[in-house]
Amino acid sequence: MKINGDIFRDMVISAANALDNHKEEINNLNVFPVPDGDTGINMSLTMSQCRTDLDDFDGTLSDCAEKIAGLMLRGARGNSGVILSVFFRGMAKSLKDKTEADAIDMAKAMSKGVEDAYKAVMTPTEGTILTVMRVCAEQAMAVAESTYKEDAVGFFRYLLSVAVDTLGKTPDMLPVLKQANVVDSGGQGFVTILEGMLASLEGNPVVCNGTDEGAEPASLSTANFDQFDTENIKFSYCTECIVTKSEKYFGEEKSGRLHKYIMGIGDSVVFIENADMIKLHVHTNAPGKVLSEALKYGSLFTVKIENMRNQHTALVKEKPAEKPKKYGFVAVCMGDGIKACFEDLGVDFIVHGGQTMNPSTDDLLHAVSQVNAENVFILPNNKNIYMVAKQAEELSTDKKVMVIPTRSVPQGLSALMAFDENINPDKNMDAMLDAIGLVKTFSVTYAVRDSVIGENTISEGAVLGLAEGKIACVADNDLECVKAMTERMKDASMITLFYGEDVSEEEAAKAGDLLREAVGPYCEVVVLGGGQPLYHYIISVE
Repeated sequence: MKINGDIFRDMVISAANALDNHKEEINNLNVFPVPDGDTGINMSLTMSQCRTDLDDFDGTLSDCAEKIAGLMLRGARGNSGVILSVFFRGMAKSLKDKTEADAIDMAKAMSKGVEDAYKAVMTPTEGTILTVMRVCAEQAMAVAESTYKEDAVGFFRYLLSVAVDTLGKTPDMLPVLKQANVVDSGGQGFVTILEGMLASLEGNPVVCNGTDEGAEPASLSTANFDQFDTENIKFSYCTECIVTKSEKYFGEEKSGRLHKYIMGIGDSVVFIENADMIKLHVHTNAPGKVLSEALKYGSLFTVKIENMRNQHTALVKEKPAEKPKKYGFVAVCMGDGIKACFEDLGVDFIVHGGQTMNPSTDDLLHAVSQVNAENVFILPNNKNIYMVAKQAEELSTDKKVMVIPTRSVPQGLSALMAFDENINPDKNMDAMLDAIGLVKTFSVTYAVRDSVIGENTISEGAVLGLAEGKIACVADNDLECVKAMTERMKDASMITLFYGEDVSEEEAAKAGDLLREAVGPYCEVVVLGGGQPLYHYIISVE
């Protein structure tokens, strides 16, 4: 038995269903007990479009792999989701032009997926999903030709056994896993994917149980063209279409001439190309020419044209289209108070996200498209969003995108204060990176599960004090936690405390007084309502 497009499609849908059914179990393997973006949810959401958009797909193995790669690339959330999407993109590259695959072809595809996944991670850590993927690929190559060349079922049974065995060894590779007595959550997610694929091959595909409560962590989804700001646009027609590519243009980066044409006929351009589809949006005075040009690349699947002059006549006449400014900013954050701080410092577009709410690549690309600037800096402000932001940087084509590796809100605000619009992008990048190194981030949250971290035995609901993302203390209440961490703030000259949505103004004032008492009169302490969920306090120390 070989794997063709239909078989691979069903395998991936089954895998996506398996992930969705077990996402909470995978979440519960997260070693760190704070309510951060959870691995199971991120991996499930990354594959979620495959569950809905592949149902009626009919094509070759190559076509199917390309479509899957495109869906996952746009939907990738969190580091685990990015790694997973890059793995499937690597597989698609290896399976290009193939109508079916034997075990040797699949082993080569997995090896390419692992190669690309390792390249996507700046400092790969063994004992994670990367290790489980790599060992599976290595063992796959070793047995594909000799044992399972045309036995897909036997081949995936073997891969699953290798994955389970490797996953069981991850605690020996990462001490923190061993201490917590768990295996790697991302690795468990990959095992779940293989289980779903094998179930499909054996004729018993996994069905989604439909329990999606709390599964959607971000307020944004895919780019919504209806949200484009038309106030400063001089073109009359908002034109959108989806083109199903003709065979001549199958594959990525085959429609560059169409993209160039669209860029020259209007503004507010969004151009997304997959192996078999083009999605475009443009504000233009010649919608007919747009559609005529698009038809050269395939058939029109959907078309939408709106006369913006009728809808916004007065606004269009009063304000001509503005030229792009030199610099713009996109920041990821939660809480009205924190959002206001970023906007006061010049951020153009806020993406609602952070802990438990990891925006997708498409969310960030949409945000970038809304910023009328030649150079756009992205401030992810969370370590679990950095890789998604880097992926958006790679995919952006109409403007230069640069990601500042901010891991917290204080780092993001510090980077903005170091920005100078009068110097070039590279010098600004250096200045902002220097500024990030001068600020320390402390926070107060709570444990979402019982766990053991280092010498700390932590009970669910306990108050946790974090210093630079690592547990610094465990306490019975917020003020006790803040007080314990003041020992690390003695040399501060400026402290800003953002209090969360569940903290009263009176309680926040007490925390501010406690900080002032601890650090002395030469340090300025500012207390602001951040409005952020989950984290009672976020403290910036300079």
